[in-house]
Amino acid sequence: MTSAANWIALVVAWNQPFYPLYLWAAVGADKIAPSFLTFLSTPIFLAVPAVAKRHALAARVLLPLTGIANGIVSTKAFGVGSGVEIFLVPCALIGAALFRPSERAIGLFVVGLSAMAYFIPHRFFGEPLAGYTAADNSAMAGLNALSAATLIVFIGWLLSGAVPAPQQPGDQAPRR
Repeated sequence: MTSAANWIALVVAWNQPFYPLYLWAAVGADKIAPSFLTFLSTPIFLAVPAVAKRHALAARVLLPLTGIANGIVSTKAFGVGSGVEIFLVPCALIGAALFRPSERAIGLFVVGLSAMAYFIPHRFFGEPLAGYTAADNSAMAGLNALSAATLIVFIGWLLSGAVPAPQQPGDQAPRR
């Protein structure tokens, strides 16, 4: 599970620099400035494997909490019309899948926090940081839905064993 968390964190961090380019193609160069706020989470995603070396559970908690925080910041940056809060779904999936039965309360907390973040009232976010049109929002919603779906499929493949993750000590559940 920790190896999976490490891979997910690295894939997300590796893809973050491309997000402004995708937005540039979707909405134009003059409206991508808010996308640079997403880079605030990049060092934290990159830190997940380092944290995992000292405390595997902390790393598995850090991953979805960083994603949730990034989802909230991104929703403020792009507005609720962008559909960027769809990235909270992979965070909930991580909460449901990356915690052992003995850690179920932590997983439920992560799932609940993801849901709470998703249902933050729209008025809380105010206006997006750029003037996005309905066409811009439609383009961003499509981009974000495709990106989140791709991440969900990657997580599913990783956890199913279809994409082998290197095993680390302590990754396997104790035998009974």
